[in-house]
Amino acid sequence: MTHHVIIGGGPVATNAVETIRMLDGGASQITLISDEPAHSRMVLPYWLSREVPREHTYTADDAYFQELNVDAKIGVRAVRLDVTGKSVELSDGSSVSFDDLLLATGSSPISLDIPGADLPGVQPLWSLQHTDQLLKAAESNGRPHVLMIGAGFIGFTLLSAMHKRGWQLSVVERESHVLPRMLDEPAARLVEAWLRARGVQIQCGTEVREIVETSDGKKRVTLASGDAIEADVVVVAVGVAPNLELVQGTDIQVDHGILVNDRLQTNVPFIYAGGDVAQGPALYSDQPAVHAIHPTAVDHGRVAGANMAGQEVHYPGSLLMNILDCCGLQCASFGNWADPEAEAMVISNPGMSIYRKLLWTGDQITGAIFIGRANDMGMLTDVGMIKGILQTQTPLGEWKEFLRENPFDIRRPYVARKVAHKLAGATLLGRPALPRHFHFAGKQPTTTVGPAHSMLVQTKGE
Repeated sequence: MTHHVIIGGGPVATNAVETIRMLDGGASQITLISDEPAHSRMVLPYWLSREVPREHTYTADDAYFQELNVDAKIGVRAVRLDVTGKSVELSDGSSVSFDDLLLATGSSPISLDIPGADLPGVQPLWSLQHTDQLLKAAESNGRPHVLMIGAGFIGFTLLSAMHKRGWQLSVVERESHVLPRMLDEPAARLVEAWLRARGVQIQCGTEVREIVETSDGKKRVTLASGDAIEADVVVVAVGVAPNLELVQGTDIQVDHGILVNDRLQTNVPFIYAGGDVAQGPALYSDQPAVHAIHPTAVDHGRVAGANMAGQEVHYPGSLLMNILDCCGLQCASFGNWADPEAEAMVISNPGMSIYRKLLWTGDQITGAIFIGRANDMGMLTDVGMIKGILQTQTPLGEWKEFLRENPFDIRRPYVARKVAHKLAGATLLGRPALPRHFHFAGKQPTTTVGPAHSMLVQTKGE
């Protein structure tokens, strides 16, 4: 019986497990090793904002693993990998042998190398434990002042959660504007204005030099500009780095992440990698990339799982994308959104907090940025249509000039170029996707059809 070992408990791991079981019907042995309960990091902001309890962040439990016949070793860590001997040593002193291995070890927050970075109340906000720490720190203060160091995508998802709690918020970013790896400067300025209008203090273009604890327990943060900010809690969100410790000293090839091919295999054919730790095929690039985003992790898990189960599945590449609700303002960027050589079409209305930028290579959209309120973005489904155009790599031909004149009418070229038809006929594994096995407390989701449904699905002839 083939023995698959999976190291990790995030979306790569759970999707790989379900894919293997979908294809082999239980004919293999699966061992999953994770130092944390299987959960979704993308749900942590909802727990932080009190919209869901902690348990709703979980993506698997004992019953789930038993149903899929998985030996789940939760709470232990893989500490040493023996590639030649095909075994993994664990933190409890035991070891597990394998026929093939999936490394889904994720990433960890980067720490600050400054005085005071190790003080109590100075912390990252990346894990279940970190979220619990922040919630406990806020228990004695109904409206704590939280200073966030770093204004990237991860930090801002959590900023929005804290804003929902009514906390006092300040942000310091060393780059010239917020969300520097997601938005260009004009788009970022709209976001900054939106946040300042909602009471969020923002300082860009400066660094933190020192953190000290005051006599009343607050944290005094000194900036390179000479300014100082006092806060109850300091959240460090300056980026993440792939967890590569397990492969150091092995023959597994590493660049920024673990290098993988389009089957998610490393240079060692029986070892796979996926998610934040993997550097693999990317759309609109001839170079492998690390895309530390949830959709890529899901895709990686499914493709790796299929190949581990004996199929031959090739991954077309991940699409770089970030979609963020920033305290009520929706932001999105896709593909090569910062390409200086691309032709740009821009529409900007700062007064209405609207910004759209389409980047073109010939007649093909290769990148995009969107800023706007819900009615200008999600409610129009424009973001989803642009994502579909990019994923299918559809040339738009004469519709390029149409969009130059009608930047808010993406629906017409989307329909005319049959993007939906391409998406409907495309599958990652060559078969329709199945619903996830796990549901919180075993409850099945229910849906109700609203009054607008018939209007949306009926044809003109009806």
